[in-house]
Amino acid sequence: MADYDYDVLVIGAGPGGYVAAIRAAQLGLKTACAEARETLGGTCLNVGCIPSKAMLHASEYFDAAANGAMAKMGIKVTPELDLDAMHGQRRDAVKQLTGGIEYLFKKNKVTWLKGHARFTGKDSVEVAGQTVRAKNIVIATGSSVTPLPGVTVDQKVVVDSTGALELPKVPEHMVVIGGGVIGLELGSVWRRLGAKVTVVEYLDQILPGFDGDVRKEAQKIFKKQGMEFKLSTKVTGVTVAGDTATLTVEPAAGGAAETITADAVLLAIGRKPNTDGLNLEAASLSVNARGQVEIDHDFATSVAGIWAIGDVAPGLMLAHKAEDEGIAVAENIAGLTGIVNHDVIPSVVYTMPEFAGVGLTEEAAKAKGEIKVGKFPMMANSRAKTNHEPDGFVKIIADAKTDRVVGVWAIASVAGTMIAQAAQAMEFGATSEDIAYTCHAHPTHSEAIKEAAMAVAGKPIHI
Repeated sequence: MADYDYDVLVIGAGPGGYVAAIRAAQLGLKTACAEARETLGGTCLNVGCIPSKAMLHASEYFDAAANGAMAKMGIKVTPELDLDAMHGQRRDAVKQLTGGIEYLFKKNKVTWLKGHARFTGKDSVEVAGQTVRAKNIVIATGSSVTPLPGVTVDQKVVVDSTGALELPKVPEHMVVIGGGVIGLELGSVWRRLGAKVTVVEYLDQILPGFDGDVRKEAQKIFKKQGMEFKLSTKVTGVTVAGDTATLTVEPAAGGAAETITADAVLLAIGRKPNTDGLNLEAASLSVNARGQVEIDHDFATSVAGIWAIGDVAPGLMLAHKAEDEGIAVAENIAGLTGIVNHDVIPSVVYTMPEFAGVGLTEEAAKAKGEIKVGKFPMMANSRAKTNHEPDGFVKIIADAKTDRVVGVWAIASVAGTMIAQAAQAMEFGATSEDIAYTCHAHPTHSEAIKEAAMAVAGKPIHI
C-alpha cells in the first residue's frame, strides 16, 4: 500500500482536537485536522464556553446597574439595554479567538481538512470526497445536546444552548429544562436582562455531581436572585403555537400533570458524544452503553493506531479536560509519556457568584473512609466584604489519617479562579496543613482557602 499521508489525523477541532493537532505538529509529526465547521474551536469556542461567558460578563454589568448594586457604591446609573450590541461583542470575541486558532494551525504547519470525516478503514478516512490515510487517528468529535422525547428544538421558541445565545429579544418568561451548569448559566444571562426564569429539574436538587452543601446553597442563592425552581419534576412534552410554548410537567415520581406557558424554552438536560456519521464500524470500533468510545489509560482504543479524547471518551465533559488529553495523546503518539490526572479536574459554574469544585464531594469522600472537613464563609473574608460579595464559602475535605486534601469546593465571585490553587495543591499531594501554612496575599478572596484549611486543622482564626 501507499505511504501514509499523515503521521497523525485528528477528527474534530474543538478544545481537545485542535490542541492535540498543534502538540503533535510541535513534536515533529506530520499532522492534519478534519473539521466541518467554517471556523475552528468546536462547540466550546463557537457556541459554548466562550460566547456564553461573553454574555454572562456583559449581563452582569447590566444587572449590577439595574438592581441597585452600583448605586449602593455611589455610582448612580440608569442602564439601557442594547441587545444587538451585546450580541455583537460576543460574536467579536469568538471571531478573534477562532481566528487565533487558525493562525496557530498555520504557524505549526497543521493541515486543516475542511469537511466531515468518516472512517473507511482502520487507518483511513474520507473527508469531503477525499480519502486520506494516517498512521494515527485521534477521535475528538466532542458532544452535542441530549434530546428529550416530546420536545422539538426549533431554535426560535424552543432552543438549545446554541439558540439561547442568539435570542433576538429578552423573553418575558423562559423555562429552563435542566438544572445543570449550562441551564443555570444561560438562565442567569436572561434573568439578569429582565426575563422571568423558571428551572425545571428532574432531580430533587440542582447541579448534579457537585458537593451537597454547594448544591443546597446554590439553590438558595439563585432563588434569592429571582429564579424559580420546580424540582423533582419531569417535562413530558412541549407544544408551540405562534410565539408561545406550553410545557406539560408532572412529578418525577408520578402524579397529576400541569402546564406552564413561556415564550422561550431552553433544553439543557446534558450532552451526548458525537459519533453519528463517523462510520466507526469500518474501523472495527463500537461505542459503549453511553455512546462513548472506550479507551485505555493512554487514550488508545481497542484498535491499534486509533485514539479518542474529550467528550467522546469516558469522563467529565469539560473543555479543559479535553485540552489536557489532547496534549497527552499527542505525546503518547510521539513515544513520550502523556498523563492526565482525572481525579484532579476542576468544575466551574460561571454565574454570580461562581460555583467551583475539584476532587471528591463530602458524600463521596465519606464513602471511602474517615474525613475531616473545614469551612470558611465568604462573609468573613475581607475582600468579599469590601466588594459586597457575602454569598458563599470555601470547603476543604481531607483524609482524617493522612491530612491529604481530597476535595475542595467554593462559592465566591471568583471561585473559578480560586479553584486552580486547590487543584494544583491536590495534584502534588498537599495536606490541609500545607495549604494552611502557605502565605496568601491580603486582602484577597483566596485567603478563604487558607482559612478553610486552618479550620480543617482545628485552629480557625477569623471564624
